[in-house]
Amino acid sequence: MKISDTKYTIIRANTRGGADHGWLKANHSFSFANYYDPERIHFGALRVLNDDWVAPSEGFGKHPHDNMEIITIPLKGELSHSDSMGNSSVITAGEIQVMSAGSGVFHSEMNNNKEVAAEILQIWIFPDKKSVEPRYDQRKLDNSKMKNSLLNIIKPFEDDSQEGISIYQQSWFYLSELEKERSIEYKTKQEGNGIYLFVIEGDITILDNKLSRRDAIAITDSPSLEIIAQQDSKFLIIDVPMKW
Repeated sequence: MKISDTKYTIIRANTRGGADHGWLKANHSFSFANYYDPERIHFGALRVLNDDWVAPSEGFGKHPHDNMEIITIPLKGELSHSDSMGNSSVITAGEIQVMSAGSGVFHSEMNNNKEVAAEILQIWIFPDKKSVEPRYDQRKLDNSKMKNSLLNIIKPFEDDSQEGISIYQQSWFYLSELEKERSIEYKTKQEGNGIYLFVIEGDITILDNKLSRRDAIAITDSPSLEIIAQQDSKFLIIDVPMKW
């Protein structure tokens, strides 16, 4: 497939929606809260990708969710989690947290550190099963498996070949830390899925386009693609059904 045959959209970091509440500085890849862009409602089953900075001793008080798969990836610092299922834990950089809101759940995420701000990615995925029993999972990531490779962190329940946390959707997430001038190929997991690639740090080239820190590219109709690091880089791949 020629690059010219591939449908894609580039989302530059400085074109995202923003909100500054003092204690919370947020960048929204998709319409969220007071940010609305009719061209950025969702990408298939991917509904939310928020890039949040949470001040010390601040956070998200108890609030409800239902029928959403909620994935939190701390990039710096830590958050204390509690929910109506009885879970209470601390999630730190190098871990991942997953919550299936299902029939309904209340939860809070607080930065109880008095000195260090927390930086997180929060991602919402539309589920393929509604009103399921709410569930919670948390896991430490093996950073060594990201080095010039793809570490699976999220997968469907049906896929026993991957090691990530399961969610109620035909979606796969991968994290990678690619050294300068190294490249890696990614193949879409199933027909009808699209790829949303978000650059956490560094500079990469994909489909002859340079993407820098916090840039993203949304790709459809491409069964495979090559990612080239222009400098040491870290990125997230979200592989999701497009008919949603």
